[in-house]
Amino acid sequence: MQKDIMKHIVSAEYFVAAALVAAFYIVAVGFPWYWLIVLFPVLDISAVGYFINDKIGALLYNIAHSLIGPAILTSIYIFIDNQAILFVSLIWLFHIFGDRALGYGLKHTTSFNHTHLGTIGKNKV
Repeated sequence: MQKDIMKHIVSAEYFVAAALVAAFYIVAVGFPWYWLIVLFPVLDISAVGYFINDKIGALLYNIAHSLIGPAILTSIYIFIDNQAILFVSLIWLFHIFGDRALGYGLKHTTSFNHTHLGTIGKNKV
């Protein structure tokens, strides 16, 4: 019971973070909203590593779904003020927060279903 409540709280926090990134992206910066939807699945291409094995799959997926990448891009944007870098960074953040709101976390090397947020899929515990 307690664990379920905590998962819902964490999911809600990530949903709010995704909504804030989307609001900033659309209202403050003025980028077109539809790119958030069109480009959302692009980062999931990183899961192709699972065709090789779970270790490679987790590595590629985690690189694409870690907050480190968009944080580095945002830092670069601060220094060079390039709108393309900001665009990619915000899309990337939106994707990560959206995935985490849905329960998809960083992957363990044991399988795609084992994440830092818990087990996902049919074998959910």
